[in-house]
Amino acid sequence: MKIAIIYVSKTKNTEIIAKAIYEQLKDKDIVYFGSPKQETIEADLYIIGSWTDKGNADSTILDYIQKLKNKKIAYFGTAGYGKDEKYYQTLFSRVKEHIDDSNQILGYFFCQGKMPLQVKDRYVQMMREHPDDARLKVSIENFDEALDHPNNDDRNHAKEWISLIVNKI
Repeated sequence: MKIAIIYVSKTKNTEIIAKAIYEQLKDKDIVYFGSPKQETIEADLYIIGSWTDKGNADSTILDYIQKLKNKKIAYFGTAGYGKDEKYYQTLFSRVKEHIDDSNQILGYFFCQGKMPLQVKDRYVQMMREHPDDARLKVSIENFDEALDHPNNDDRNHAKEWISLIVNKI
């Protein structure tokens, strides 16, 4: 089985997970590992990943996914907010809107990823303007928690997930 691992990573979080998946599948026939290319990548399984950009995948990944037809796809992503399966379901449902119905979606995986420091700076500035905003306090707490992600547990969960996906085929 030919496998392509295609991803975009802005802050290296998604790349960390992509490398964990690659490591788990290193004894398989990986025909491509990296960012989307203009030329066709032929594989039996497309493992596609992205960071979360304003509640959706990176536009490069969305453009790539839309071009796939009659493929087997497994999707993975990283997001600044974590530990909320409903949030991850919402994120994937947005990605799924870009996947043609002719494709077979084998599953998805998300984990938390650290955010750029500018995000916290923005939250802190907003807190100065709105010191009683409970949502901003939660956002700052989440930012601080995300600094440790993706961690070993996240990488191990990604490895377990992809093993289950590949074993289904």
